[in-house]
Amino acid sequence: MNDPEIFRAIAEPNTILRGLVGSTVHGLVLSGTDDRDEMGVCVEPRRYVVGFGQFEQWVYRSAAEREGHAGARSRAGDLDLTVFSLRKWARLALQGNPTVLLLLYLPDDAVVLRTSVGEALQELAPAFASRHAGKRFLGYLEAQRQRLVGERGQRDVNRTELVEKHGYDTKYAMHMLRLGHQGVEFLESGRLTLPMREPVRSHLMEVRSGRSNLVDVLAECADLESRLAALLESSPLPTNPDLRTVESFVMDTYASAWASQKEA
Repeated sequence: MNDPEIFRAIAEPNTILRGLVGSTVHGLVLSGTDDRDEMGVCVEPRRYVVGFGQFEQWVYRSAAEREGHAGARSRAGDLDLTVFSLRKWARLALQGNPTVLLLLYLPDDAVVLRTSVGEALQELAPAFASRHAGKRFLGYLEAQRQRLVGERGQRDVNRTELVEKHGYDTKYAMHMLRLGHQGVEFLESGRLTLPMREPVRSHLMEVRSGRSNLVDVLAECADLESRLAALLESSPLPTNPDLRTVESFVMDTYASAWASQKEA
């Protein structure tokens, strides 16, 4: 069973937290050019956890709906939304997935929906912070650098207009560096500041605008990789996340939700 409408009926009424996760929440948006990326977490009904129903996430893309195929490229104003089950979201967050972790640090103006349970989930942010999570930032950063220059798989060519104008995909490069700077902040402090702080935010916007050459971008990326590697040894964060605390929250949340949910 992989019916988007059934998944939507599972996700929407049971969402506990939903908010922005794209360029806007980072403070890196160019007016009139970006789509709207959102992520959410829901507590799916019991049969999708202990029964035979299967649900891990619901994905909605307005571009795909408009153009009738999954690969449609998003335009300015389009909505790209993923709502994860609480169990899957928690697993990804414990592993240190940088995008998934953003939900824990959303400012109020980036929150689309937040229940009291969603608020409690955000208060649990320190339990997810660890050096193990920092490894993911470094791994993603290295992979994005390799893709940017074609060392790993096919070079990113989704934005051919930027490559033609600047010689490389400046938006991809901006997000690559953004990931590195956020990884450094995360390993140093155990949290993420949204939107990004100055002067880093303005510098990244210069990269996006094509005012930095690729040589300088790659040099900065190499420096960030070195800083992250060093912080994996010197960070004040614990080696691993607080699995027991997170697991207890997840189990208690499901038990409480199922006591009041109508079976789907």
